[in-house]
Amino acid sequence: MTSSTTVADSASEPPIADAPKGLRGHPWLTLLTVALGVTMVALDGTIVAIANPAIQKDLGASLADVQWITNGYLLALAVALITAGKLGDRFGHRQTFLIGVVGFAISSAAIGFSGEVSLVVAFRVLQGLCGALLMPAALGLLRATFPAEKLNMAIGIWGAVIGASTAAGPIVGGLLVEHVNWQSVFFINAPVGVLAMVLGLLLLVDHRAEKAPRSFDIPGIVLLSGAMFCLIWALINAADWHWTDQRTLLFLGLAAVCFGVFVFWENRTAEPLLPLSMFRSVPLSAGTVLMLLMAFGFMGGLFFVTFYLQNVHGMSPVDSGLRLLPLTAMMIVASPLAGALITKFGPRTPLVVAMAITAVAMFGMSRLDVDSGGVEMAVWFALLGLGLGPVMVGATEVIVGNAPIQHAGVAGGLQQAAMQVGGSLGTAVLGAVMAGRVDSALPDKWAGAGLPPMPEGAESKASDAVEVGIAPVPKGTPPEVAGKITAVAHDTFVSGMGLAFTVAAVVSAVAALVAAFTKRGENAEASGGAVHI
Repeated sequence: MTSSTTVADSASEPPIADAPKGLRGHPWLTLLTVALGVTMVALDGTIVAIANPAIQKDLGASLADVQWITNGYLLALAVALITAGKLGDRFGHRQTFLIGVVGFAISSAAIGFSGEVSLVVAFRVLQGLCGALLMPAALGLLRATFPAEKLNMAIGIWGAVIGASTAAGPIVGGLLVEHVNWQSVFFINAPVGVLAMVLGLLLLVDHRAEKAPRSFDIPGIVLLSGAMFCLIWALINAADWHWTDQRTLLFLGLAAVCFGVFVFWENRTAEPLLPLSMFRSVPLSAGTVLMLLMAFGFMGGLFFVTFYLQNVHGMSPVDSGLRLLPLTAMMIVASPLAGALITKFGPRTPLVVAMAITAVAMFGMSRLDVDSGGVEMAVWFALLGLGLGPVMVGATEVIVGNAPIQHAGVAGGLQQAAMQVGGSLGTAVLGAVMAGRVDSALPDKWAGAGLPPMPEGAESKASDAVEVGIAPVPKGTPPEVAGKITAVAHDTFVSGMGLAFTVAAVVSAVAALVAAFTKRGENAEASGGAVHI
């Protein structure tokens, strides 16, 4: 959709309906309500990683089972986001949000009561589907409730909630697993979900666009879901299968075919799932790419930081989470501040500056070594949070604000899908970078330390351990030799982490260039096209 067409469409919308009186429909209370639901989803993206070892031990799960606990959730979330956004556009974001909240809380409680790992995995998939329902609906409610001049501030607070919840996951999970049990990691969602449901019933007002979709694009849903599944599945397994493996290439090829057929179909159906005309808006397209690139560096880089803190520096999960507080705190501060700046100056300059700051922080983190102290880490973590906060806010506003009001849910799903794909892609690509550096550097560093050659067939296991910062010290190894092995392993891991962060810094620099194509959402004022139900 061209800019001129977008403005014309928004201008043709009916005038703003009378704002609801009293507490019901109040913008800031709406934000409080949706923030509670979003907190559950964002927290569960990272909190479960801390509980996985306890789940494995208690339920006798295999490594593959434990991986499915995480992968099942991520797959369901990524596959369903855009379709769930469409549901919100069709039936109303209030109803979709409430169904998502209730389903997420119930599935969380069901996981806590599960005595078999297969049930845990099944309910984690249900969790992901319910999370996909409420995330785009939350953005749709904010878009329709807040006036244009306050929308950026609202999205800023919304982004701060996501950032804080994501980063707080390891801390909260560590405390619960250590002092209660692994089930409490899931039970904690029940009271939060009940509170969000009660507030939603009392405070949320449904908003329907006059041009809201009236039908469903079933072939489009099937094609896009298949494409997203194949893509995310290939990225999740790329580390184990390797990029040149036939299985990886097969799923990537299937994803490409499904995406191609999806584009062909969407251009010919009367009411498409994802109107491709939206991407004629250069700012919307740039915002989507920006969100993907930001998540690439953030999620991919954070993946290695946890191993660096726990396996190289020997910190507990709780201590490593506390060490990341500068990142969390700066995101909490920077996100609403960025909302105010974007409202005043527009998104372009703040986003370019923020991604440049992110690139500098990534490059600084590439210089961390085995002996880096807490102050040095805190500086780079804080700088990273300062850069990421505005991008989370600005890219979201650019995507949602440049989409017509009747597609607000789809735009919210697109924003979240870009983040999920970017995070999966970053973890996979930077993981491959780490693996390549370890495979090439470990033998030389091992021999250079004067260590005896590894037994035949042990090189692969040693490399796998070093890739996550673990020293492959066999039982019964003399302390002096064990010390050398540990030093070599940690030095090799840090070398790989440095290269991975260098790649992330380059990607962030490219994202800064992409940010130059963003601008304020032309449809932000089109909430007038929504009517209150």
